[in-house]
Formats: sequence, structure tokens, C-alpha cells
Amino acid sequence: MRRVSYFVPHLHSMTELTFGITFVRHGETQYNKDGVLQGQTIDSDLSEIGLQQAEAAGRYLKDVKFHNVFVSSMLRARQTAEMILKHNSSCSGLPMTCDPLLKEVNFGIAEGGRMQDMKDMAKAAGQSFPGYTPPEGETQEQVKERFKKFWEKMLQQIQSEHWLDRGEGESAVAVTPEASPVEGKADDGVKGVPVHVLVVGHGAYMWVAMHYFVEELHCPLPEGFDKTRMFSVSPNTGLCRFLLTLRKDKDTVHSSGIHCVFMHRADHIKK
Repeated sequence: MRRVSYFVPHLHSMTELTFGITFVRHGETQYNKDGVLQGQTIDSDLSEIGLQQAEAAGRYLKDVKFHNVFVSSMLRARQTAEMILKHNSSCSGLPMTCDPLLKEVNFGIAEGGRMQDMKDMAKAAGQSFPGYTPPEGETQEQVKERFKKFWEKMLQQIQSEHWLDRGEGESAVAVTPEASPVEGKADDGVKGVPVHVLVVGHGAYMWVAMHYFVEELHCPLPEGFDKTRMFSVSPNTGLCRFLLTLRKDKDTVHSSGIHCVFMHRADHIKK
């Protein structure tokens, strides 16, 4: 895979850290139900169904240990994260870091309009959807750069909180990225992993992040997973989980392995 390096000052020995990261899309809003684009200008709350979905996600993840929680600063994501933390046995007193870098994609003039209208705009422009940029909106490249800023900032926090306190030269690796079997359980892939991060965000934003993992970090997909489904938007409170191994060498931290555990899991909201 392509080596991606991040600057970390005052590190003098090579160690590794394998950590899990679980992405959760926010619960349903009335705008989602009505097929209206919210983007960044409409900061709506969860609908009654969305609250039920968030609670279901919280109950599903209740025994899964998290060490850090990062959340979009938008209301629908914060409400979803709060519900997950309320039910989680490991999150008592764990701070929730709200980050505007995790905001939904800016859809420009299409915000407040119907999703179908933007699809029609994309078709008229001879472009595919998702991936189309309406006038005054963020391009996919701009969203990717915003995600990369969040990603690098998150990695810095992980290394400062969970790495340096282990002592110089001490390896923090508990498992290899492919070691833990996937059994359809809430803790798939993160049993025995020393650090597990929860990120709660938005559908279109997560779509760009998943593309970055697969296309630029060369993350392999789970065996038998339909690639077309991978490039769809996750359902409300859908879960995606990855394992990433970081290696630090002198003054850099770089990813030395990434593995997708599952994508768009929605077991908790299936009837």
C-alpha cells in the first residue's frame, strides 16, 4: 500500500500501534425522510425515527469499548453520538470532541432542495451522482482534503494520548489487522485492540472518506463484499469499521496497514 506519513515531533524510536475506528452516520431527520438535502446550512435535529435509530445503535454498541469519540459539530450528529454514549458501558466521563472538519458536504445552491433535483442537475451536467458538485458547493477533492485534515489531527491526538505513555521502544500492537474473526458481532475486529475510536458524521462525507481509504490507502474490502455497495451512501446509523496499523520512525508516523472489518452494517435497525 502507499505509505502515508504524518509529522510527529520528538519521537526517536520505532514502535507500532494498531487501532480500530468505527464510523457511524447520524440518525434520520425529517429532511432525510422527505428527500431534502440538508448539507451545512440546515442544522436539523433527529426525527422520532432517528432518535429510535440512534438508541438502537447505542444498545448495539453498548459493550464495545471506545477510547476517543469524535463528532461532527452539527446537531443531528451530536444527538446521535450522545445517544450512543448514554448506552455505552465504557464511555462514562469520556469527552466528546465536536469537530467542524466532520461537517456534512456543502451542497451549495442545492441545499434545501430535493435530492432528486440534484440528481437531475448531475444528469444534465453529464456527471454521476453521488460525486456531482452543484454550483457554490464543495468539490469531492475539497471534502477529501477536509477529511485528511481531520484524519491527521486525530492521529496526532491518538499518538499523544495512547502512544507516548507506553514508553520509548514499547510496541503497542495487540493484534494484526486481519487477526480477529468477523462473526457478525458488535465487537468484530476490535477484540483485544488497545485503542478504538468512534466517529459520528454524515452520509456524503463518509462516502468521500471511504473512497479515500480504498483508493488512496489501498484498503482491501471484506471478502465477498460488493464494491458497488461500498460506494453507496451508508444508511442512517449505518456502521463502517476499519483497523489501521501506524508505525512511528524518528519524526514521522505513517500507516503501515489498513483493513476493512465491515461496511454499512445496519443489523441494529433491521426489522
